[in-house]
Amino acid sequence: MTAGTSGVGGAREAHEGWRGWREATEEALYGPSGFYRARPEGPAGHFRTSVHASPLFAGAVARLLCRLDEALGRPASLAFVDMAAGRGELVTGVLAALPADVAARTRAYAVEVAGRPAGLDHRIEWLAEPPAGVTGLLFANEWLDNVPVDVAEVDAAGLARRVLVRDDGTERLGEPVSGAEAEWLARWWPLGGEEGLRAEIGLPRDTAWASAVATLDAGLAVAADYAHTLGARPPFGTLTGFREGRETPPVPDGSCDITAHVALDACASAGSRAPVHTPPDALLRPQRAALHALGLTGARPPLTLASTDPAAYVRALASASEAAELTAAGGLGDFLWLLQPVGAVDAGALLVDVPDHEEQ
Repeated sequence: MTAGTSGVGGAREAHEGWRGWREATEEALYGPSGFYRARPEGPAGHFRTSVHASPLFAGAVARLLCRLDEALGRPASLAFVDMAAGRGELVTGVLAALPADVAARTRAYAVEVAGRPAGLDHRIEWLAEPPAGVTGLLFANEWLDNVPVDVAEVDAAGLARRVLVRDDGTERLGEPVSGAEAEWLARWWPLGGEEGLRAEIGLPRDTAWASAVATLDAGLAVAADYAHTLGARPPFGTLTGFREGRETPPVPDGSCDITAHVALDACASAGSRAPVHTPPDALLRPQRAALHALGLTGARPPLTLASTDPAAYVRALASASEAAELTAAGGLGDFLWLLQPVGAVDAGALLVDVPDHEEQ
């Protein structure tokens, strides 16, 4: 029986190949022949993330881990957990960028549904689920946008209904959204009565994020993703596909990635361990501000260096170009970072605020 369907109608819809986007996406991405399991080229073959754009990103994450290490009092065992690790690019880069004394105490974990890549650093543990009871940094770069969600659309009568889909991408409206999903929409993505308005129901992402944060005994959990907040939800949703570097219509047949932007404020609320009567303990920061605070500015090297050390100037210029891509407005710099502390960690102290005019 598909999610959101019941009785004879639900059985008929399932028989005819109709199901909610959440179920269809789960199979298309993570099933035995799914996009993330069956393709040897991995995610990097189809879309460009911050990790793939430059090793500077891994270096910045390593600096964040070092700051957290100091805040935690330099524990004997410091965890770095790479959620949705792809082929292990980020965790490999972080290990390489750590100072020797920190690297010696770091336990590195890659969490991914696909199998362990050949030749991966032996220090990296490859897991299907994040390890429980660790102290350190859990980093989820473009993970939550691939946690499958159902889609709701307003019908001609002004009622939000579940969108059903076939494997070829054809859609139709199913039954009205109800229960916990209706409550989530009312709280986090209220839809007006205009026909055609759409929303992605982010409840599974809230649950996934809260579960990931709960694996930390102490430290910091970070989610970096294309995201939106309550005051600026997109009126028609963001569900889309990617194949070979190009955006494409989302078709749940395993041939493409299927993704949607994340309601990160809802995830922050779900992941918080602070009592409900206290201010939120999580921080949301644009990626450009977070990376600036971690030392990536994209500033061009001084021209005087070109005459005194031309090779160093060329290297610095290339580095500045990569940093500029990671922090660019209208691109990767528009990602939001959710920083969720666990225990006596001050997330704000780990990222120094940058004035708005310096973030561009």
